[in-house]
Amino acid sequence: MGSAPTGSSRGGPGRPRDTSRGLAILEATLALMTEVGYEQLSMEAVASRAGTAKTTIYRRYRDKAALVAAAVEHRSPATPPPPAAGELRGDLLGLVTWLSRQIAEQQIGLLGALFAGMRSDARLAEEMRRILRRDEAAMTGGPLLEAARPGERLSPRAAGLFAEVAPAVIVHRIVIAGEACDEPFLEHLVDDILLPLLRDH
Repeated sequence: MGSAPTGSSRGGPGRPRDTSRGLAILEATLALMTEVGYEQLSMEAVASRAGTAKTTIYRRYRDKAALVAAAVEHRSPATPPPPAAGELRGDLLGLVTWLSRQIAEQQIGLLGALFAGMRSDARLAEEMRRILRRDEAAMTGGPLLEAARPGERLSPRAAGLFAEVAPAVIVHRIVIAGEACDEPFLEHLVDDILLPLLRDH
């Protein structure tokens, strides 16, 4: 990534940021992504839906990929809960419960549009991978390490394994299988997949 921000309002000195306009742009982007997909999404269509000028969007976002990434970040801030159960299994359950809710709140049409767009646009893939790396760090950097109590030995690769496996299983359950991540499924994910995988044997 370059030094320029992915998406920000860059008005002149002393010019306040129009937060309502910025929100309208991001919401319009998400709605159009779901309706028409990434390939058919245009700055003109976003501007029309948001009731603003195309030049206003270009002042904030350098291209379509940056705009879509900003909209995704606006919708899904990475704020995993701190460990609270007092033991590894309970803390993992809390973490995967939060993660499943984050994924389930995304519209399936939006997820499909993002996946398709990432295959066709290297810039969007770059932006989305940056967001994924940020979210993985938020999930595994602190919460997972803090979940390991004294005497609980985690694999040296535990953080990476969690980031690879847990979201993939949850996305498959919600998007491919079309089923809810209910309590029995999340317990299965933790007890039968994550705990054996993450513990240092």
